[in-house]
This record gives sequence, structure tokens and C-alpha cells, in this order.
Amino acid sequence: MGVERPGPAAFAVEGRLEAGCDEAGRGCLAGPVVAAAVLVAPQTAADWIHAAGLDDSKKLNEAARERLRLRIESEAVAWSVAAISPEEIDRINILEASFAAMRAAVVGLAVRPDHLLIDGNRFRTAPGLPDHTCHIGGDGRYASIAAASILAKTHRDALMRGLHADFPHYGWDRNVGYPTPHHRRALAEFGPSPHHRCTFRSSPPDLFSGV
Repeated sequence: MGVERPGPAAFAVEGRLEAGCDEAGRGCLAGPVVAAAVLVAPQTAADWIHAAGLDDSKKLNEAARERLRLRIESEAVAWSVAAISPEEIDRINILEASFAAMRAAVVGLAVRPDHLLIDGNRFRTAPGLPDHTCHIGGDGRYASIAAASILAKTHRDALMRGLHADFPHYGWDRNVGYPTPHHRRALAEFGPSPHHRCTFRSSPPDLFSGV
């Protein structure tokens, strides 16, 4: 007898039009922070979870994320991706930039949701946005947030790999801007590129953890 695969729930509140929001690239030394918002019908979400293995993007390998990205972009009710540049991150700080990217992604949705499910424990809303609730570990709890985590991650990875051609010594085709030993050594040898964040820290804090 098979054991049902654990995974995110298809929705938080039945009958409510929910959009999940998540970001990628908060802890990077280079490149933008990218956020996604995904609005998905409950039955489609259930299919993604049980048939396609939808989960938090960090739990999936690259092939699984790319496979799910295609399904999300073709089957979601609406989806949107937005990026905040390194220059803007330096100007307003990474936490505010993450909020700004999520707000921009929500504004970009072709269908207005009733409610936002935000990954993390805080969010700074703006006039005109729907009500929201924050969920620590939400990318492993709700399908719409998991889908948003996958779109944010895959879109950002693709962007960084595209930049790698002009700045190959940083290894962005492998580290996509994260502070790996190779990336740190390249920074020490070559200095920062135009895509590096001037305000990066050696070990960025997890700004979304705790309460």
C-alpha cells in the first residue's frame, strides 16, 4: 500500500482567490532580488502537488524546478515576476527591496487576487494591494507560495547565467551570485562588477526568520 507523498496544501482558505508570493536572491552578493506572485486554482494546485511533485524550490533539483516552471506558467490562473536591481537594493536595503519586488509582482498579475499569502514573517504592503497573511516556511506549506518560489528561483538563475558570459570569472553560471568560496576569491582578485551589491555582507542575516 503506497504512502501519500507529503507536500504543500492546495490553498489556505477554501473559496478564496489566493496569490502566493516569494522571492529569490536575498542572500546574494550580486544580481537583483527577484519575486514572483502566482494565483492558482485549487484543483490545478492539487495536480501540481500530487502528480508533478510541487514543493519548496529549495527541496527540488534544477530539472524538477524547470519542469514545474513550464507547468506553472502554462496552467496558473495568473503569474508575474518582478526584479529589483542591485542599485536599488543598495539604496533602500535588501529587506525593503524584497518587499518592493513582491509588491511589483502582485501588481503585475493579470487577475486580482482576494488575498496574498506571503512567504516569511513580515511584509510591507502598499495602498491598493489585497489583504495578506505571512507564513514562515510558506513555500513548503501552500502550493501558490511554492509555485512562486520556483518562478522566482528559475527566472533569477536564468538572468544570472545570462550575465555570466560578460563576467565569467565570478562563476555565476554555477553560484548565480551567492557567496561561494569561488565567488569570494574572484571578488578579492577582480573586485566587484557593476552587478555586485555595494552593501553586501559576508553572512547576510535571515531577515525573514523569527517573529
